[in-house]
Amino acid sequence: MSKTSALRTVVWSTGGVGAIAIDAVTRRPDLELVGVWVHSEHKVGLDAGTLAGCQALGLTATDDAEALIALEPDCVVYAASGPERDAAAVPDYVRLLEAGINVVSTSSTALVYPPAYYSDESRGRLEAAAKAGSASFYVSGIFPGFASDQLALLLTTQSKRITCLTVTEIALNDHYPVADVMMDGMGFGRPLDFEPMLKTPGFIEMAWRAPIHLVADGLGVEVSEIRGSLDRRVTDTDIEVAFGTIPAGTCAAVRTRAAGVVNGREAIVLEHVIRMSRDVAPDWPASQFDATYRVDIAGEPDIHCAMTLGAAEGHGAGRAAMAATAMRVVNAIPFVVDAPPGLLSSLDIPNTLPRHAFG
Repeated sequence: MSKTSALRTVVWSTGGVGAIAIDAVTRRPDLELVGVWVHSEHKVGLDAGTLAGCQALGLTATDDAEALIALEPDCVVYAASGPERDAAAVPDYVRLLEAGINVVSTSSTALVYPPAYYSDESRGRLEAAAKAGSASFYVSGIFPGFASDQLALLLTTQSKRITCLTVTEIALNDHYPVADVMMDGMGFGRPLDFEPMLKTPGFIEMAWRAPIHLVADGLGVEVSEIRGSLDRRVTDTDIEVAFGTIPAGTCAAVRTRAAGVVNGREAIVLEHVIRMSRDVAPDWPASQFDATYRVDIAGEPDIHCAMTLGAAEGHGAGRAAMAATAMRVVNAIPFVVDAPPGLLSSLDIPNTLPRHAFG
């Protein structure tokens, strides 16, 4: 990478994370926004800055992937959501990598640690594409992402002995508007006899496999199995949320747990506690903030750390989490461009310290 040339950057999608990435890229002198991809036809031809909620940029959005590839950007910030997430995004990644374009993504969290990706075939395609294009690929976010890997691993640098490392996300998600994800995927607003996707056998183990194995790799241990569990609680009253009404007697709190077994003991544990109202499941871990990430290390010494995003009591935590997610990959762009070609995890690049954050 030239120290004087700005890295040519394309942002893929203008949703919550993508919009923040567009604004962030335009504010950095070491990055140059050269293109923006959109999924919706009604967004094509509109100013990218307007779509991102910032000042007009004089750059129009397009759904023409080949035109963006022809721009020969140094990196694509891939932030598509919904049906484009995870496995459905792999063909896009392959096309970009084969064209010699580095990719940073928030869309496929199962790839935060590529060696543990659940599809050997897809991982092989990505590896071959990165090799063919001499390009690098990196996925991050918050959870999975920073809280579940780099924050947790950083805290272990104080450890003499570790019995168990537990990372917990505690979230109030009444602001999340996507009904099918919340109701069919997680079971919110459904009676407890409804079986959401989360209850599919093996789903929790698969969903948290990558971050558990990333931590294990960082600490030099092997995970023999992952044990998953799901717990749900109902609300006594109707709750109005962004995706509709959660009727009394239906699920309003979900808790998942994935435990990586090391030497016969549950040693690397990821927990996810999501509520639609603070008064549901009062015996579960709680926080006055809407987004809290806890790292608890039992060992010598015991270590406890809590990271919060946004202000307390519902003031912008959702926006704060999206901003943190976006910046995990925007700040990584120079490091990923400089990295050797291939599929990367947070173990493979330096701390992605932000450049030009002050100002």
